[in-house]
Amino acid sequence: MIHELRIYHCVPGRLPDLNRRFETITLKLWEKHGIRPVGFWTTLIGESNSDLTYLLEWESLAEREQRWATFASDPDWISARAETERNGPLITHFSNSILAPTSYSKIR
Repeated sequence: MIHELRIYHCVPGRLPDLNRRFETITLKLWEKHGIRPVGFWTTLIGESNSDLTYLLEWESLAEREQRWATFASDPDWISARAETERNGPLITHFSNSILAPTSYSKIR
């Protein structure tokens, strides 16, 4: 099992819109495509309170590439993303890391 840590750095004032998109659109489409989120967090104390951090769970890199590609090309996602960004983008940039658990990790 591997995990992917993703951090979305939002356009100032757009974090509520990004959260709404996840709650009402993205999670349903991820379920359709077998993408498994572990958790989502916003930053209370840190560099920016305009960040959304989340963790995804994957069996392998091959699974990640296949599922992410089918999600990214889903016409429902493409349409929903365009609609939710009609007033401009929600994020300025994002970062992601693929993580492998240590032998002493609670999550494996």
